[in-house]
Parts: sequence; C-alpha cells; structure tokens
Amino acid sequence: MSRKIPIPLSGKLVLLGAGKMGGAMMEGWLAAGIIPSQLIVFDPAPTKEVLTLIKNHSLSHNPDIATLTNVEVILTAVKPQIMDMALESVLLLKSQKPLVISIAAGKTINSFEGHFGTDASIIRTIPNTPAAVGRGITAMAANSNVTEAQSLLASALLSSLGEVVTVDNEDQIDAVTGLSGSGPAYVFYLTECLAKAGEAQGLNAELAMQLARATVEGAGELMRATGTQAATLRENVTSPNGTTHAGLQVLMANGGLAELMEKTVDAATKRSRELAS
Repeated sequence: MSRKIPIPLSGKLVLLGAGKMGGAMMEGWLAAGIIPSQLIVFDPAPTKEVLTLIKNHSLSHNPDIATLTNVEVILTAVKPQIMDMALESVLLLKSQKPLVISIAAGKTINSFEGHFGTDASIIRTIPNTPAAVGRGITAMAANSNVTEAQSLLASALLSSLGEVVTVDNEDQIDAVTGLSGSGPAYVFYLTECLAKAGEAQGLNAELAMQLARATVEGAGELMRATGTQAATLRENVTSPNGTTHAGLQVLMANGGLAELMEKTVDAATKRSRELAS
C-alpha cells in the first residue's frame, strides 16, 4: 500500500538490492510517477515478483555500471553482511556525487563515507518490516553534506514504505532500532501471548489466535484512523472496576508491562550499538 506522492527526482535512481523492501519501494516509486527510465535495479537474483515488475515497466536491470550517467541517488537495500561487497560494485558512480541512502541495519554513516568519501552526502535510515506493505515507519539521519533538497528527496522516496521521521543525530538511530525497528516482533509476540492466554481460558487454539490477531490489528487501525493518543483510547475503554480494569491492574503493576518493555527496548538498543561498532 504505497503512497502516491510526488518525488522530486531529476536524475537516475540506482536501487542496490531488490528484495522484499526493495520491491515494495519500486512499486511505490513507480506508482508515485517516477519515470521507468530513471530507475536502475541491481540485484543478481531478484524474486519472481520483482522480475515481473522489471519486465512490465522495462526497467534497466544489472546494466554495465560504466554506462550510467546522471545518477542522483543510490539507495542500498542489501543485507548488512554483504553491504561492503555490494558497494564495491557501484563505486564507479561516486564521481557523480550521488546522494547515498541506506536502509541496512548496523551500517553507520562513517562506514559509507569510507566507501564514497567524507564529502559524500549520506543518509542512514532504519525502517521496519511493515514497510513491506507500505505501513512501516522509517527514521533517517544525515551527515552534514546532505542538503535540504536532498533530505526532502530522501523523505519522498522513503515514504513509499510508510511514515518517515528525522532524528537529530545518528546516535538516536540505535534507540529507533530498539523501539520501532525491532518493535513489530514485540507486537507479534504479544499476539502469540494473547492467544495462549485465551487458550488457557478454554478457547481452542485457532479461535484464540483469530481473536488475538484481530484485536491487535483493530487496535492499531483505531489509533491510526482516529489519531487519538494511546493513553486516551485506553482510558476510554476502561470502565471503573470492569473487566478491562481488572486486566490492566496486572499489566500496570510494579514490574509489569511498562518495566518489561523498557528493559526490552534497552536490550535491543544496546545490541544495535554493539553491531554498529
């Protein structure tokens, strides 16, 4: 579910890696009006769906890097483990001074400057997995070479994945990773736990999971659709001495969910820092 917003791209956009995230972005960019001749895709083994997208729009796929001109953006969407090797394949383009955008976890701005030079414009981002269906949120941090126009361009490109926010400095990317980057897994586990709790009360496993999944999906959509603060929505559904109140007494007790979630995000944030170093 990509958002059709104008993308102020005048040159070429090189996508390095066309997996699930890359494919989702490609669909969003084309829907937003990027001219197919502006989009260059590098991926040695794209999925069948991505290959169909490439074919249907006659996109340039794995061309000779030396033939590319007017490259405005390189967006890297490959796994961190192969990032350095993948970047070596496009280093011929650095003389064109493209904006480099990374959506790979654990790769710092400094690591990209090591490839493209300290004068390069680099933006590091951290999306999350709902981005694959256009419902993610991506935080981005830029080095001092990035202009306001480049920042706006990056935001427009990343909006194909969902919401986009900017953090004040790169150090905050680790906290973003601990919260929203890893956060979907916490929600998935919460859904598992809700279903298991329903089973413990006598519901069959299939029905318990259906109820838990629909509850999590619906609550998220209610927050999105209304724009109401989560605390307000919680208070609205909590009658004094009612069933929800009884359940929340357990979750909100000392050592309950708030403390556990703080420890969870802290652990993920610390691990993000370790990986980046």
